[in-house]
Amino acid sequence: MQTNLPKVLQPLAGKYLIDHVLNTASQISQKISVVVGYEKELLIDHLSLNHNKVMTVFQAQQIGTADAVKTGMPNSNQDDMVLVLYGDVPLIQASTILDGIDDQHDAFIFTMELNDPTGYGRVIKNTDGFATCIIEEKDASDQEKKINEVFTGILVMRSSALNELLALVDNKNAAGEYYLTDVIKIGYENNVKIKPVSIDPNEVVGANTKAELEQLETIYRDMKAKDLLEMGITLSDVSRVDVRGEVSAGKDCSIDINAILEGKVTLGNNVSIGPNVLLKDVEIGDNSKIEAFSHIVSTSIGSNCNIGPYARLREGTTIKNDARVGNFVETKKTTLGQGSKASHLAYLGDADIGEETNIGAGTITCNYDGKNKNTTKVGKKSFIGTNSSLVAPVEIGDNAYVGAGSVITKNVEDDALAIARGKQVNKSGWSKSKK
Repeated sequence: MQTNLPKVLQPLAGKYLIDHVLNTASQISQKISVVVGYEKELLIDHLSLNHNKVMTVFQAQQIGTADAVKTGMPNSNQDDMVLVLYGDVPLIQASTILDGIDDQHDAFIFTMELNDPTGYGRVIKNTDGFATCIIEEKDASDQEKKINEVFTGILVMRSSALNELLALVDNKNAAGEYYLTDVIKIGYENNVKIKPVSIDPNEVVGANTKAELEQLETIYRDMKAKDLLEMGITLSDVSRVDVRGEVSAGKDCSIDINAILEGKVTLGNNVSIGPNVLLKDVEIGDNSKIEAFSHIVSTSIGSNCNIGPYARLREGTTIKNDARVGNFVETKKTTLGQGSKASHLAYLGDADIGEETNIGAGTITCNYDGKNKNTTKVGKKSFIGTNSSLVAPVEIGDNAYVGAGSVITKNVEDDALAIARGKQVNKSGWSKSKK
């Protein structure tokens, strides 16, 4: 990887590899142990901040996968079913695991079928279909090499049985390591019925290089795009939309190219997302349109709204129904009332804008005094002229007007006109005399 970080802290779709695995694990159980080793402090710090219910256990020596699993086993009870996942295999889905196991068996291994299984351990089964062992390619006969079902490394097994089998694994091999694959053969020899479950190979792709990490991005993107299509969302190009969170949508929604959706994104009916848009933790109501190059984070947008192009809506923004935010408008901790407009080149921070109010081009709410943030309130059906500065804290009433170019430092009552700018003075002949 050419990195100073543990491999599992490499990024994938806006999160780290380990985050994807733990998100899957948490959908199955709340009792999760992470076996740590190399650069463990970095990993433990990340887990404590982002997955504080996860228990970490330290593998003092990296002497094999069986030893790693054995290190984590003291946190399980004898009747528990133990699931073994890998920090660098991030795309396995919880539904895949849960659909693959049943109450009739105490042991399962997850396998995949490959057109070219070269390099993988082949799954050997008996006539009843249970796994008897994993044969590495170097040890396989010509006939066994024709088997295209291979072991992914992922298994589910009753804790009591797994503990007994791990105790029987030895390190009598060239590497001197304890291999988890040996558990299958030892289990068969001890009358443990291990059921193979074949799954989609794309879910168990790992990454050892940056090139393989990029391949994971492609696979993940395709998987998420497929989910969007199954929701009924129209995509202009499935290869140019990135979903880095959870998306839900109503009917007749569309997403154009190069859109990025992070966190929790909720779309109503007939929502249109333009090209090169970023949405993160956003809720958008019915019939709203997000124009190109808009950047929207932690924002709630109502129905029948039009946003952008080139709008930036930051955290704490609420856009009410029928409102309009135009090009190069930035908002933060601001409510824009129903039917109101900020169509061009404005900054609205810590502001509460009433309904049917017009915010002119170049308007700024001066919310920061160098120490504290202050609030600007504008009533309903008011008009803020072009290039106005509203110096917070300040309140502007209903049906009020602010003349263009004004610097407003005092409250403006309902129905009033406020003008705060220097008086224009024309000096005839001044230019000619200067020359």
